[in-house]
Amino acid sequence: MAKIATNANFADILAGPKPVLVDFWAAWCGPCRVLSPTVDDIAEEYDGKVEVVKCNVDDCDEIAAQYRIMSIPTLLYFKDGELRDRTVGLVPREDIEARLNALI
Repeated sequence: MAKIATNANFADILAGPKPVLVDFWAAWCGPCRVLSPTVDDIAEEYDGKVEVVKCNVDDCDEIAAQYRIMSIPTLLYFKDGELRDRTVGLVPREDIEARLNALI
């Protein structure tokens, strides 16, 4: 299951030993609701290998500003605490998995 990011815990999440996938979303965003089940499935499939985190832009305004999130859904891919990749909009599951596999 995906973790929930907050402005307070985000740095700790990135400091962990696993690659991190962060899903920036909002409840009012239609494309975000379409992508959400895919992200949830990936969280289950990659459990133990990748940390999957959901970051509601309405609640995590500081993080969204720090990473210049201008459109949602946006997925950020981190390894060793560093931003390695980014996708914006609806992307196929295969694309997300390929990016994650490159980080593992």
